[in-house]
Amino acid sequence: MKALWLLPCLGAVLQAHMVSMSSGELRVTGNRATFELRMPLYEIEHVRDPESALFSQLRFSSAGVEGRLLEKSCREDRDDGAYRCKASYEWPGPVEEVNAYAAFHKVTVPNHVHLMHAFRDDKSDQLVFDFTNAEQLIRFRPPTAFEVWTTSMASGFGRVFSSAASVLFLGCLVIAARSRRELLLLTVAFLCGELLTALIVPHTPWSPAPKFVDAALALTVAYLAVEILMLPEAGQRWLVAGALGSFHGLAFAVYLVGTGYEAAPVLMGMALADLLALGVFAVALGKLRGWFPAMAPVALRITASLLLVTGLAWFYLQLR
Repeated sequence: MKALWLLPCLGAVLQAHMVSMSSGELRVTGNRATFELRMPLYEIEHVRDPESALFSQLRFSSAGVEGRLLEKSCREDRDDGAYRCKASYEWPGPVEEVNAYAAFHKVTVPNHVHLMHAFRDDKSDQLVFDFTNAEQLIRFRPPTAFEVWTTSMASGFGRVFSSAASVLFLGCLVIAARSRRELLLLTVAFLCGELLTALIVPHTPWSPAPKFVDAALALTVAYLAVEILMLPEAGQRWLVAGALGSFHGLAFAVYLVGTGYEAAPVLMGMALADLLALGVFAVALGKLRGWFPAMAPVALRITASLLLVTGLAWFYLQLR
């Protein structure tokens, strides 16, 4: 059962932000281009020399030639809570397509998402960069329906595994289930809560702040751990799973609003990732219970205790 103790360690390995986004605008005119970046200040609080760090993970090339950086500058905009950068690039000839590399997740947090709008004459394009897709070709044409669907679905799938909060909570959900039937009920309730919130919130005036969402997700891990430790025989635990799932849906609601992706493929990818993670955790837990039946109850309580400490510590860090 020692393998279960690795679950809380994910909180230390991965960064705490579930919602981590920045935006940029690339404008191409002839053989030149300008790029403007808006990065939330809280994303780079831990970064030494953020200007150099950010530009080390940003490159543009065309026809195999990397754009020559003519100038760059960055400044803090405290009123907007943002770190803003501007740069200009030049190529030997007119630019038709641009190969963009934006790996800001290497500087900020592993699950960071960068939304880039690109313009050339009267044509435009929009791309989303994250740890699964740091380099993309800007064709300055609207993507096909198939491209949009597959990209959106892959992004939803990847968001689940890029978040320590999601992974920890799904592991905690498996530990909370006292039977296969209860695990099925908890899974259905959690997915329903997550999907409903992700679908409804974008259509309301409420726009939850990323730090609020991160803090709420930390509390979901801690609360479910308390449920396991203090109320081992509590009934209707599926109601708790549904309520906590709604908080996880907030992260995807913010993501959908920020990226402009269609909800259906993103949430389908999210649901598939949730089911895959729950299945892997359930199989692993079943194997461990079979191998070490005598140690199972104690190991589960120790794991739940560590999850509780991790969730509360995480929540405290978000409040700071």
